[in-house]
Amino acid sequence: MSKLTKNQKLAQSKIEAGKTYTLAEACKLVKDITFTKFDSSLDIDVRLGVDPRKANQMVRGVVTLPNGTGKTVRVLVLCSPEAEAAAKAAGADYVGLDEYIEKIKGGWTDVDVIITQPAIMGKIGALGRILGPRGLMPNPKSGTVTVDVAKAVEEVKKGKIDFKVDKNGIVHSSIGKVSFTPEQMEQNAREFVNTLIKLKPATAKGTYIKSIYLSSTMSPGIKVDSKSVDA
Repeated sequence: MSKLTKNQKLAQSKIEAGKTYTLAEACKLVKDITFTKFDSSLDIDVRLGVDPRKANQMVRGVVTLPNGTGKTVRVLVLCSPEAEAAAKAAGADYVGLDEYIEKIKGGWTDVDVIITQPAIMGKIGALGRILGPRGLMPNPKSGTVTVDVAKAVEEVKKGKIDFKVDKNGIVHSSIGKVSFTPEQMEQNAREFVNTLIKLKPATAKGTYIKSIYLSSTMSPGIKVDSKSVDA
């Protein structure tokens, strides 16, 4: 077992053993226990009372974070020539079709989000083996397959993210940066959790939000009182 570094020990010493913090307290504390030299991501882990093996209990959705993600999101739009100008005006980093499909077939995936139109999906289907494992395959459920590509680009640039529960019933996502103010962190976390609550499957029984943890890159997790989030 590896030894804890000086900063890891200091971070753990600031977290009271067994304590559950309010969301406001956790957002302030996560800044105090982050010692990375770069701007760490703010991560949230929510354990849900669902069985992801059942199709009617799969939780998946999108949320637009009030204060964005703090990241520069590189967007590729694969669209018809008629939609190119609008996509570029909306802020897309790359816009085109056949030339980018060929680049992707050659192994190029240097983007964070790919947006396309329903009519184009037939051409993109063959890229599934490349884009799927990287989480880049456009999907109507995440809003990345749409007739209004310009609007989709704007939403992604403003902080729209998609998420889904994993096989262990946990939803994990980055919801900002440690450089955000505690208030900005709290607003993003609240929006994220409240979106999860709205997506509660009708077939889910018992406690739905089982636990919430906030952390930053390389920091310990801070347990959050779920009642302080949806209040």
